[in-house]
Amino acid sequence: MSDAFNAIVAPVPLARQGGPGRGVLSGLRIGVKDNIAVAGVRSTCASAFFVDDHPADRDADVVAALKRAGARITGTLNMAEFAVGVTSQNSVFGGPINPWNAARVPGGSSGGSGVAVAAGLVDAALGTDTGGSIRLPASCCGVVGLRPTAGSVSGVGVFPVSPDFDTVGPLARTVDDVRRVFEVLAGVDATPERARRIAAPSPFVTADVDPAIAAALGDVVRLLGEIGYEIGDSPVPLADTAQDVVYTLIYSDLARIHADRLAEAPERFHGATFERISLGRAITADQRAAAIGDRDRFRAAMDDYFAAVDVVLTPTMPVDVPVVSDDPSVLPISRRMGQLSYPWSLHAGPTLSVPVGFHPESGMPIGAQLTAAPGREALLFDVAGAIQSRTDWHLRRPPGVA
Repeated sequence: MSDAFNAIVAPVPLARQGGPGRGVLSGLRIGVKDNIAVAGVRSTCASAFFVDDHPADRDADVVAALKRAGARITGTLNMAEFAVGVTSQNSVFGGPINPWNAARVPGGSSGGSGVAVAAGLVDAALGTDTGGSIRLPASCCGVVGLRPTAGSVSGVGVFPVSPDFDTVGPLARTVDDVRRVFEVLAGVDATPERARRIAAPSPFVTADVDPAIAAALGDVVRLLGEIGYEIGDSPVPLADTAQDVVYTLIYSDLARIHADRLAEAPERFHGATFERISLGRAITADQRAAAIGDRDRFRAAMDDYFAAVDVVLTPTMPVDVPVVSDDPSVLPISRRMGQLSYPWSLHAGPTLSVPVGFHPESGMPIGAQLTAAPGREALLFDVAGAIQSRTDWHLRRPPGVA
């Protein structure tokens, strides 16, 4: 099955799988995105630069934590090259295949992580999320994915995209499994904490949302209201410019991190990766400084916003899961897919993508984002758990998956 879905990059030898057989995650099979180091296993970042021989000499902090908790690290997972891309088709191994429909992308950059969970290859997976790279695959593959509070989970041993925005988080089929893994990664107790006030702003950034996705969110809003949550509108301030602020900072960081590779062997990048990383070379110091100021203003506005709201509900993506395309330029689809995830990356708090239905035309999963103030993951687990306790969207399996 791993070959069929093109998700597993390297199986982890039994001696290195970890898990002494005891611990809070005992027996849980966990796959690890291939930009997160697993000791003794080739770490490629899905790139020709590293594919020949690039073994990790030690576990990333998050992998070590999982092993101490008894988890079995079973394999490393395919991804977009250097975690740059929202379709995951720009991998030296070829893109991972969405098990719901091979003609549709699995999301990215943690595409293999979303695929492996949806296909039942693992019980949970680690991904990284800079602009949506956990949430988008979770949405496209019909699973749950958490972008944790910035700085709450160690990034030691993880190849960076943009240090100010990079996060490491779990994907799993259920909210409870995501919570259990997150507690180990962050070293916290995230027992669900009852949320009261939920904002469902419309529009959040754009009114141009696929009608079926808007309808699915409407159904969730009604469900949450019936459960007893207070539902309001509360538009998110500065959201319309947030995506461009994030792009400016991420692309400038990418150009800096990959400066030597860009100068010495640009032809080794996948074309889609090169297209996006190259954008950062034109960003000036003044433009970066202005974007940092915009980031700080957005985060200050969020402090005020979440003083009045517990959780915000928005679509994870404004469009149906896109078809795999041969178009050499990925910029338009990347911007569209990330239109609602990138703004929440500018926020320092956590965002969770949870399945909320299936598109009536394509049959592909639909995801919703739940977002809270920094350190309030427990609120997200409460609301997402309430959704999963009253629906079966997360229990449905792709064709051929038992």
